[in-house]
Amino acid sequence: MKQMDKKDLSKKAKIWFEKVKEWLKRAKEALKKLELKKKYELFKEKLPEDKKARTIILADIVLVVLLIFTLLLVGSKNLLTGGKKQKEETAISEEMEKTTKRKNKTVSFTISAVGDCTFGTDENFAYEGSMPAKYDEVGDFNYFFENVKSVFEEDDLTIVNFEGTLTDSTTREDKQFAFKADKSYAEILTDGFVEAANLANNHSKDYGEQSYNDTMDALDEAGITNFGYDRVAIKKVKGIKVGLVGTYVLADGLGVKDSMEKNIQDLKDEGAQVIIASFHWGEEKAEYPNDVQVELAHAAIDAGADLVLGHHPHVLQGIEQYKGKNIVYSLGNFCFGGNMYPSDMDTMIFQQTFTLKGGKLQEDNVTNIIPCSISSVEDYNNYQPTPAAGEKETEILNKITQRSQGLSNENTEESDSENDNSDSDESYDDSEDDNSGSDEYDDSEDDNSGSDEYDDSDE
Repeated sequence: MKQMDKKDLSKKAKIWFEKVKEWLKRAKEALKKLELKKKYELFKEKLPEDKKARTIILADIVLVVLLIFTLLLVGSKNLLTGGKKQKEETAISEEMEKTTKRKNKTVSFTISAVGDCTFGTDENFAYEGSMPAKYDEVGDFNYFFENVKSVFEEDDLTIVNFEGTLTDSTTREDKQFAFKADKSYAEILTDGFVEAANLANNHSKDYGEQSYNDTMDALDEAGITNFGYDRVAIKKVKGIKVGLVGTYVLADGLGVKDSMEKNIQDLKDEGAQVIIASFHWGEEKAEYPNDVQVELAHAAIDAGADLVLGHHPHVLQGIEQYKGKNIVYSLGNFCFGGNMYPSDMDTMIFQQTFTLKGGKLQEDNVTNIIPCSISSVEDYNNYQPTPAAGEKETEILNKITQRSQGLSNENTEESDSENDNSDSDESYDDSEDDNSGSDEYDDSEDDNSGSDEYDDSDE
C-alpha cells in the first residue's frame, strides 16, 4: 500500500513539474513584453515634450514629402513633354538627313547594246555550215557568246535585237527568208548574260503570229525581258527604272512616229528614269542613215528618249549626238545565223554609262565602243562574236569615226526632209508580202543549190 502511494506521489510531482515549466515560460514572455514596454516609454521620454517642437518636426516632414512629390511630378512632365518633343525633333532630323541623302545619292549603271541576233536557219538552206549544225557539233549553247560574255557579265544591262523566231511552227510565211530555231536556243542569251531583246523587226513573225507568241514565251521562260511594237517594258537596274521601246519602221516609215512617241510617253508615265529607243530601220548595206532614220531618231529624243539604237542595215553606221543624246544608227550584225559568208563581218558592242544624281540624269555622256567581228575566224562565220584586236580593232574604230563625220552634231534640230519621198518603198518596206530579195542574206535569186545564205554578193 505504501508502495502504491509512492507511485501516486511521483506521478503527481511530475504533473506539477510540467505545470511549473509552463508557468516559467509564460513568466519569461511577460517579462519580455514588460521590457519592450519600458523601452517604448524611454523612447517617448526622449521625444520633444513640447507640442510646438513636435509640430515643427511634423511640418518639416510634410514639406520634405511635398518637395519630393513636386520634383517627381515636374520630372514626369518633362519626361512626357520633353521626350515627345525630342522624338519629334529626332524624326524631323532623320527625315531631313534621308532627303539630303536622296538628293545627293548618285547611281551609275552601264548598258551594252548589239545588233541583229538571228538564231537557227531558213528551212531552205543547207544544213551543213548552218548555226544548228554548229550547235550539234559543239553541243553547248555557251559556245556562241563565249568570247563576249565577260563583257556582258560586267555590265548592268545587255540589249540585243532578236531577229527571228523560237518556235515549232511549220507554217512558214510566204517570203524569201524566214528564220526559226528551237525554243531551247533562248539559252544562248541567258548563258551570254543578255537581259533584254527587241522583237520589233521584219523576222519576228516569220512563221506567223504564233511564232511571235512562241518567241515571247521562250524568252519569258528564259528570263529575258522582251519588248517591241506596242509592248514597252521597264527593267529595274540598280533601282533605276529603265524604259525600253522597240519600233518597226520598214513597213510604214514616218507613219510610226505617233505610236513611237506614245510609247515613250507611256514609259514616262510609268516612271521610267532612263528611256532607250530601239529602231528597226534603214537600207541594207547602206553606210549612212537615210532621212527617215534621222527624223525618227530626233523625234524620239525630243519625245524623251535618252538613247537611240538602230539595226537592220547589217553593216555599221555612224553615231550622232543630238541634244546631248547618242544615236547609234546601225549596230550591224552580231550573233548572226543568217549567213555563213557575209560580205561584212565587222560589228561592235556599244556601251554607255548613265549616271543619276538625286534621281536626275546627268549629262556626262560616258560611252565606250568595243570593235568586234561576228566570227572568231576570218574566212567564214562560225556564229561566235569576238572582240577585235590589233589592226582590225583600229580599222573598225576608224570606220565608225568616218561614218559619223557626215552626221550633224548638236546643231540639228529638225530634219528638212519631212516630205522627202525620194527613197522607194522598198527601202523601208520588207513586209511579209515582199519577195524582192534581201541583201543581208543573198542576192542570188536564181541559185537553187540550197546554199543561198552563203552568197556574199554586194549587188
